Amino acid sequence: MGPKLKTINAIRLGLVRGWIEFQVYYLRDLQGLVGTIVLAFLMVGVLWFERAANVGGVSLALVTLPGLLAMLIANEGFSDVARFLSAHREDGTLLRAKAIPQGMLGYLLARVVVTILATIFTLTLVVVPGLFIIPGVAAFDGARLLTFIGVLLLGLLATAPLGAVIGAVVKNSGAGFELTFFPLVILVAISGIFYPLRALPVWVQWIAQVFPVYWIGLGLRSVFSPTAAALELGGSFRPLTTFLVLAAWAVIGLLLAPRTLRRMVRRTSGDEMEAGRRRFMR
Repeated sequence: MGPKLKTINAIRLGLVRGWIEFQVYYLRDLQGLVGTIVLAFLMVGVLWFERAANVGGVSLALVTLPGLLAMLIANEGFSDVARFLSAHREDGTLLRAKAIPQGMLGYLLARVVVTILATIFTLTLVVVPGLFIIPGVAAFDGARLLTFIGVLLLGLLATAPLGAVIGAVVKNSGAGFELTFFPLVILVAISGIFYPLRALPVWVQWIAQVFPVYWIGLGLRSVFSPTAAALELGGSFRPLTTFLVLAAWAVIGLLLAPRTLRRMVRRTSGDEMEAGRRRFMR
């Protein structure tokens, strides 16, 4: 089989594997599925109680919804990728993928497919009920829909490779969760995705604008509450800057992640894999 056919086969297997893993981890895992549905139900409940309140003439639920979606996108792209990748390093999945021609390409593609499908699945559980309970959500036009899709994809591209870097660096899945979850909580707290960023000190505003979480939330607010631009810094949603910052983070992550993964796999021995597998089984 030539190199081109090997690559095509790896892409095909990666797509198939991603679909299978999504079903296994998100649809057939009853405990995880119930947890996802309960979390979505709680978010919808918050939106239900906020639907009649107003902030600057805009429904409070319309202001909260983009924040919830931004948090979900960042969590799927950052924390979940790191958690799965560190677990797969620990149980030897990555080392086995390396032994297959173009196996790492197929593995990474599968992770992309799983992340995208899981994010769409989770967001659907929140957005679809929101269409019926939040005034103005259903008034989507083509431009806003394209913006939503663009922010979703760029948000995942900006966060998932960074999660892959963390997952490749840490030694076990527990550390992978800790090194992504707690920083994500801090970023969510300072990024103004649930309240105007200008309410925070100026130095915190500058820090928040360095990271992608703020820009994901800003892009989504431009979709769901386009009349609330006056609440943003400078009174604008800054669509071009949002695109450039998220694209820059995506490029940085996509440059770092493959190199980090290759280096990690080269340094992983069979003994380390066996020790990790035993820890994983315990």
